[in-house]
Amino acid sequence: MGYQEVLEAARKRMDRLTKPPRSLGYLEEVGVRLAAIQGRLKPELGPGAVVVAAADHGVVAEGVSAYPQEVAYQMVLNFLRGGAAINQLAQVADCQVYVLDVGVKGELPDHPGLLKRKVRPGTGNLAREPAMTLLEAERALEAGREAARWAVDRGARVLAAGDMGIGNTTAASALTAALLGLAPEAVVGPGTGVGEEGLGRKREAVARGLSRLRPGMHPLEVAAELGGLELLAIAGVYLEGYERGLPLVLDGFPVSAGALLAFRLNPRVKDHLFAGHRSREPGHRYILEALGLRPLLDLDLALGEGTGAVLAMPLLRAAARILHMATFEEAGVSPRQ
Repeated sequence: MGYQEVLEAARKRMDRLTKPPRSLGYLEEVGVRLAAIQGRLKPELGPGAVVVAAADHGVVAEGVSAYPQEVAYQMVLNFLRGGAAINQLAQVADCQVYVLDVGVKGELPDHPGLLKRKVRPGTGNLAREPAMTLLEAERALEAGREAARWAVDRGARVLAAGDMGIGNTTAASALTAALLGLAPEAVVGPGTGVGEEGLGRKREAVARGLSRLRPGMHPLEVAAELGGLELLAIAGVYLEGYERGLPLVLDGFPVSAGALLAFRLNPRVKDHLFAGHRSREPGHRYILEALGLRPLLDLDLALGEGTGAVLAMPLLRAAARILHMATFEEAGVSPRQ
């Protein structure tokens, strides 16, 4: 059976389980979607993985971040040492953390959890020049695909992406505005907490980047003009994860911007996407609406790293187990009159 056939069969089974109809709310819809993704009426979710894609951004020169650029390099080292929030949350979610260096300034040490695929040491300043060439965008996309294969080959059965890159909410805002036809004012948020003046600088940087776009540009051309290297890599993670047949969990704004790009490159990716949470960043809401996704969690998160996606993985596993319940017929329980 294909995706739609299994989806309908799972919905019919869900309605015959030993519980009042719709009593498990949105988890029931998540469960039937997981069944359709796996092609079986009783889905099983194994271990998870999060690929944290990391890169630097030239737009930091515009004063768009509250943190200096070197924090990206320092935080990658923190990931590799197990000291970051994503490391701690992954431990309670049966999830492995893998880091993808697709554009961090500086040479990182070898580590079994690090995939070195640096396309270039940071992007150009999107406010003044293209962020990267089209060839570099293609290489970053492929690096994400490779990282997804790496995670799946090591046992991942549910996949998420995370992000690390000082200045990347500016790039995510520009990419989101371009792909959805929105004004900078609609999508630009405070990111790491830049204050009102910094917010104005972010909006101006995004507006300058958008002004260079031409009608009819391919999504990958748009991403090369505006995006971060890690946003391209995140799109690659989700494209490859879809092709491998895995459930895919979104994190916050930058990760969802990468997923939006993946959707524009292959609309069928949407069938495998689940929104882990709703971010405080204003642009995130527009992406979730465009993808037709309801967040599993709404905890006022704004960290990134893949934290919201990983927190949602136990909920996905719970949703999958619902379809393992007995039906009224199997349990010998009288159904509702």
